[in-house]
Amino acid sequence: MSDVNRRIVLASRPHGEPTPAHFRLERGTVPVAHDGEVLLRNHYLSLDPYMRGRMSAAKSYAKPVEINDVMVGATVSEVVASHHPGFAVGETVLAYGGWQDFAVSNGQGLRKLDPSAAPVTTALGVLGMPGMTAYTGLLTIGAPKAGETVVVAAATGPVGSLVGQIARLKGARTVGIAGGTDKCRHLTEDLGFDAAVDHRSGDLPAALAAACPDGIDVYFENVGGAVFDAVLPLLNDFARIPVCGLVANYNMTELPPGPDRVPALMRAVLSKRLTFRGFIVSDFADQGPAFLEEVGQWLREGKIRYREDVVEGLESAPEAFIGLLKGRNFGKLIVKL
Repeated sequence: MSDVNRRIVLASRPHGEPTPAHFRLERGTVPVAHDGEVLLRNHYLSLDPYMRGRMSAAKSYAKPVEINDVMVGATVSEVVASHHPGFAVGETVLAYGGWQDFAVSNGQGLRKLDPSAAPVTTALGVLGMPGMTAYTGLLTIGAPKAGETVVVAAATGPVGSLVGQIARLKGARTVGIAGGTDKCRHLTEDLGFDAAVDHRSGDLPAALAAACPDGIDVYFENVGGAVFDAVLPLLNDFARIPVCGLVANYNMTELPPGPDRVPALMRAVLSKRLTFRGFIVSDFADQGPAFLEEVGQWLREGKIRYREDVVEGLESAPEAFIGLLKGRNFGKLIVKL
């Protein structure tokens, strides 16, 4: 085992888009596990859009990362030393080890993983937080019915791709919005979406309207911005909109120019009786066992598929994360440490 712990810390808070200068790679000693603790060797790190919010000091649902602290993130980790009765050396766990090689945990929040049941990296994606976000947000808030049209933005990401596949399993017509012909082809040919719309192709409103001739009953919001502008006129009466993310807005430093569009939005909410609900996956923590059972079964039966985008090396994490916010990843973004 190495005696050096590499870690990436938040060097400064970004104003607008993050750059590599906002991160710093450090080398220190490996932490020591004491009574009731385990020492974890992190093997895989999840990169997710929520991390951009944690880089900001603005008030939010979670505490920001402090300057000079390790960047937060879920990890697939190996127990390499244990002073905890519930964990043995050699076990693989889902942890919150952050952007570093080693971490110490008191055992709270650790989930043991069975490498024979599913690839361990699925605990960071389809069988992890992104998958549960898709499952709970779509089924609890969106509540799609057979024959309805479900549209999801960022549809090839770990959340959006599962949203569309679950909606299809529930009998809905599924339309994904993604960037580029390869991603759109993946949605229809590999994941079984009924239609895919390329938001980079030019006239997004017209393309989306053509793909949704009967309007939109459920819109799973991951993006905001111009994508939502194209969706809003197509929402049917009593449409449901789970608001999971607004990645198009995460780097904004001021309100967009133009007229105040809130009155038009509120008029649509009223006249069409729309339901908007923002949510955080922890709101539905009690659904965790049902999620793992049902999605795990669909995965074993081949009814759902997933894609991972794996980059090598902890030092690659900042650039990969910056790319994630620009839509450069294709599938669940994971760093192999």
